Amino acid sequence: MPTEQHHLAPTLLPLLGGPANLRSVTHCMTRLRAEVADPALVRTGGLRATPGVLGVVVDGTAVQVVLGPGVVTRVAAALKAEAAAKAAEAKAAEAKAAGETAPARQTLRRVAQIFVPLIPALIGCGIIAGLAGLLANLRWLPALVPALNAVASGFMSLIGVFVGYRTAREFGGTPVLGGAVAAVAVWPGVGQVHPFGVALTPGQGGVLGALAAALLAVAVERGCRRVVPEALGVLVTPALTVLLPGLATLYGLMWAAGEVSTAVGRFADQLLAHGGAVAGFALGGLFLPLVMLGLHQALIPVHTTLIAERGSTVLLPILAMAGAGQVGAALAVYLRLPGDISVRRTVRSALPAGLLGIGEPLVYGVSLPLGRPFVTACVGGAFGGGFVGFMAQGGGGAVGATAIGPSGWALFPLLRGEHGPVEAVAVYAAGLVVGYAAGFVATYFFGFPRKRMSRKRPRAAPP
Repeated sequence: MPTEQHHLAPTLLPLLGGPANLRSVTHCMTRLRAEVADPALVRTGGLRATPGVLGVVVDGTAVQVVLGPGVVTRVAAALKAEAAAKAAEAKAAEAKAAGETAPARQTLRRVAQIFVPLIPALIGCGIIAGLAGLLANLRWLPALVPALNAVASGFMSLIGVFVGYRTAREFGGTPVLGGAVAAVAVWPGVGQVHPFGVALTPGQGGVLGALAAALLAVAVERGCRRVVPEALGVLVTPALTVLLPGLATLYGLMWAAGEVSTAVGRFADQLLAHGGAVAGFALGGLFLPLVMLGLHQALIPVHTTLIAERGSTVLLPILAMAGAGQVGAALAVYLRLPGDISVRRTVRSALPAGLLGIGEPLVYGVSLPLGRPFVTACVGGAFGGGFVGFMAQGGGGAVGATAIGPSGWALFPLLRGEHGPVEAVAVYAAGLVVGYAAGFVATYFFGFPRKRMSRKRPRAAPP
């Protein structure tokens, strides 16, 4: 395997159109994400046929190559090294290439580029916060708990600054100016400002306020660069870019974003309190199709807002049930296709990652190519989500996640509940079991046409 991984990057490079065609290379836990200057130069068929590639998704200038955990990190690093000489040229072509993508998907992709790089810090701080809560509940090491809370809360208290920095960078402004404007909202002394008689609190508006402030800063900076003489630009442009959006943040954006953030949290609570089972069934069943279309990226700011406002997102444990449906479906595929050596090998290799919540290898390597198992896997996710939503209905057993990113078994350290971590773990684990079972049953009995079954039965040995 190490040798195959070593040669995978140079194999993929020409299939992506060569170094000159790569504008940027990033990756998540399983997918290599390449922005290309000319999508016509990408040989999609060759990418899919490459050993080690589990799937390919092309959306305008964005090409996603599913490689699996671990491998993608090394391949992405190798591609970056080989394409480094073309990075400046690729950045210059970004604005032109962006026009080739549908505006809605381009906006969602930009939103993802803002928040996805923050996920490792959210995960790390979430795990530390969970450890601090566990020690506090057990009354162990009481002197260490405040220190752990400080470590876990430091990033969250300044997350708006990071969002502002990333927003300005993504939308063509000066990143540090975007961060400077967003920092206005988290400054401890902001409580001394009383616009229109309304008291402000540090961090009011959360990530939504930071996002809006940074977008306004980008607009002001662009306007200044058009009208301010070049000789004065080095002084006037940064000052106005911080001053005008900063005042707008204090005298309107913080309050408006705070109202929206509160409404988001209230809506999530009411959704589960009054329609938990139905909402969970719909969310768990539809999440995988949303991921396939890239629409799940719109949920990233919602999750982040809920974590910043409430300490956890109650939506993620429900959406994680989609992965449980995939695991159950994969097990059924393994049993129902005893003669398909290739599919069974893929299931064996992808199942551990699926249990940890990394579903792309199972989706692109097993259920989606077979067709029906993808649908029945969604059914499993729907039943798992419905169970978790039902437990939350009426406020009895809502389960939240203190960070986004992990799923499956990897989400256990990040869980918190209204009645303590033990109940949260129990509800989530039971939801996974329901998702596994429903995905397995639906796929085993309804996931295959008879022709497929008869074609894949092992042949008898010749006499």
